[in-house]
Amino acid sequence: MEKTLLIATTNRHKVEEICAIFADCGLRGWQFRTLADEADYQPPEEDGDSFAANAAIKAAAAARYSGMIALADDSGLTVEALAGAPGIYSARYAGPQQDDAANRTKLLAALSGVPDEARDAAFVCAVAIACPQADGSLRMLSCEGSCSGRISRQEQGENGFGYDCLFYLPSFGMTIAELPPEEKNRISHRSAAMREAARLLQTLG
Repeated sequence: MEKTLLIATTNRHKVEEICAIFADCGLRGWQFRTLADEADYQPPEEDGDSFAANAAIKAAAAARYSGMIALADDSGLTVEALAGAPGIYSARYAGPQQDDAANRTKLLAALSGVPDEARDAAFVCAVAIACPQADGSLRMLSCEGSCSGRISRQEQGENGFGYDCLFYLPSFGMTIAELPPEEKNRISHRSAAMREAARLLQTLG
């Protein structure tokens, strides 16, 4: 009998990546829903002080709302020259009403005087899985993945989303946005975290 996993996001790109990674891992026995299927859901305030804390907030809220096992991730970009910014504010770096393009423009401006060798960065992804228990409590599982690179001086590549077209991978000689989706799903921060999440879900199944 299949179990149901609520993926706590409405981001279509993120859902596609997660499902592709799970399929590549050979995860079996699960059917997936997303918050796009839950019209009445009101997302919680993400007021944690880390990626892991925000992932746990989102997973717990979705599990309590739905009664289903819920998985949430919180991910973003950390740049050494900016003392770890944009960090947990990656999605709203340029302001709550701005978009990915505005975030990238702000990032490039913040690094305009920084030499190439000092533009080291990492993508980080924290995953939380909230499992409702018979007594009304939640069992929480967590894992994390990262991917190291540096910030390029201009956007390159058409694949991916967010900061992908600025995230240069020296070992590949290109940005994440220039990689084929299947290659990104093999090496990305989300891939590392979701592969571990798949292992955790197998133990539940």
